[in-house]
Amino acid sequence: MYRNRVIPCLLLLDRGLVKTVKFRDPVYVGDPVNAVKIFNEKEVDELVILDISASRLNHEPDFDLVAEIAGECFMPICYGGGIKSLDHARRLFTLGVEKVALNYGAINNLSLVTEIATVYGSQSVVVGIDCRKALLGGHHVVALSATKDLKTKPSEWARKVQDAGAGEIFLNSVDRDGTMRGFDLSLIETVARAVSIPVIACGGAGSLADLAEPIQLASASAVSAGSLFVFHGRHRAVLINYPTHDAMNKFNL
Repeated sequence: MYRNRVIPCLLLLDRGLVKTVKFRDPVYVGDPVNAVKIFNEKEVDELVILDISASRLNHEPDFDLVAEIAGECFMPICYGGGIKSLDHARRLFTLGVEKVALNYGAINNLSLVTEIATVYGSQSVVVGIDCRKALLGGHHVVALSATKDLKTKPSEWARKVQDAGAGEIFLNSVDRDGTMRGFDLSLIETVARAVSIPVIACGGAGSLADLAEPIQLASASAVSAGSLFVFHGRHRAVLINYPTHDAMNKFNL
């Protein structure tokens, strides 16, 4: 039976896993390889792994670490961070990554989306779109860990990356990141209805009920979360976890 994808999003910083709140104050939550081994046991659908400092510091992907992670991972991996060329993408695919996620790489060079999609297929290219509420209403696309405001509407940028060849959009709300207070459904629906490619919604999940809402109410094709899968309880104790299929079925996930 078809199930909607529920995808843990893991953030890399200095070769360790961290979790942020509103893209700030990263807290160390463990070793990425150990986390992958736990997610293997829990039969996770796929993983999104993002190096949150690579582009900001102008670093290329940490290929040695990606190789180590991919070597332990039994599920598909989407990797993002520091990808600036077709050769970077080629090396990542050779290491066992199924999809590459471009964020600032697409902003800085939209033709890179087309290059990778032409060689490897649109299904291999995800474009990450980070959004923040604008002062005068609506949302703007931001980049480089939300330090750069592009003054662009997310729906407009989503259409551009779709036209460039992206096969999927990873939509993240800076305002909801790490808060565990629910998704920004208005943002998600606006972007999802602007394009025909799948939109993965991220930012704000605090429960299974939260995970169901973007799919059931806002036209998202899949959902992703970070805090929900690395913390437990109101004191946010670190615990790598993932719901059982039976638990997700209760929410039609």
